Amino acid sequence: METLREADEVTAVMSQTQIEFEPRILVFSTNNISDPGIDLAGSSHLHYSPRVVTIAVPCSSGISSSLIEYALKRGFDGVFLAADGDECAYLSDCNERTANHVADAQKWMKIHGFQPERLRMAAICSVCAEPFVNYMHEFSRTLTALGPAGDKNHGL
Repeated sequence: METLREADEVTAVMSQTQIEFEPRILVFSTNNISDPGIDLAGSSHLHYSPRVVTIAVPCSSGISSSLIEYALKRGFDGVFLAADGDECAYLSDCNERTANHVADAQKWMKIHGFQPERLRMAAICSVCAEPFVNYMHEFSRTLTALGPAGDKNHGL
């Protein structure tokens, strides 16, 4: 009888932990294209999780797989690349380079026990406030279903 009660308590704690879990998402956005769209989401008072953190960079192709790995190791549950699409002012093959970094990072993730679904990439334009918010909601639901990224400091 005592073992059954302890099992019920463990189940209750686990259920409460899952309910309270809200994933931390790191968004890499680009200065000229995606960041204005993300800013527009805020100035339009569109709601998405306060646990979304953005870092603006000049070009999404500069986001190496090692930066993605570092973010996951340091406590982010997911990484979202808000890429320039075909509008990059710096490189004509920006999307291809960024996609290669994503593929490299996903290989690393599989090897080190992180689900590749924890990494997303989408083109976000300067007026794409609503699509960005929709991506954050959908990505947050995916990460919530996956649960916390695990031991965030392993390998360091």
